[in-house]
Amino acid sequence: MYSIPLKEFVVILVLATVVVASGVDLVTDLSHGANVDHIVKEAIVVVISLAAIAWLLLGLRQQRLEIKSLQKELEVANTSRVRPRKYVLEARKKLGDVVTRQFSEWGLTGSEVEVGWLLLKGLSLKEIALVRNTQEKTVRQQASSIYKKAGVSGRHAFSAWFIEDIL
Repeated sequence: MYSIPLKEFVVILVLATVVVASGVDLVTDLSHGANVDHIVKEAIVVVISLAAIAWLLLGLRQQRLEIKSLQKELEVANTSRVRPRKYVLEARKKLGDVVTRQFSEWGLTGSEVEVGWLLLKGLSLKEIALVRNTQEKTVRQQASSIYKKAGVSGRHAFSAWFIEDIL
């Protein structure tokens, strides 16, 4: 089941209230013979409100589809048919331990750790926001905080910090 984020839910609820209230008023005005100018203005409010609701719902649907697509990509990546050899798995484990320890030494928060891992995996800020069900602006702020704590200039320097001497 998919739930609508609170902010979007409230906006849709307000717009739906506008549609219902304006619609009822429009019907009442029509039955009382209000002038055409007034009827047109109220009809425009109803149409714009309905269009805004549709736009929000389509955006939420698109976001949900992008999240599902990213989840499928992640699942495919995690169930790759070509299994790495034992020495590769051991190296990955050791690197994972090093990254975890370094994140701890930098004093990253839980959210920053999640974002840090997703940055290292190559996800864009937008993709991270979708996966974490948060705003891209929030992810951007968390990434900036990570870079500052790590003493690096940005995303590429952050990734390079872990693999520079390996290559």
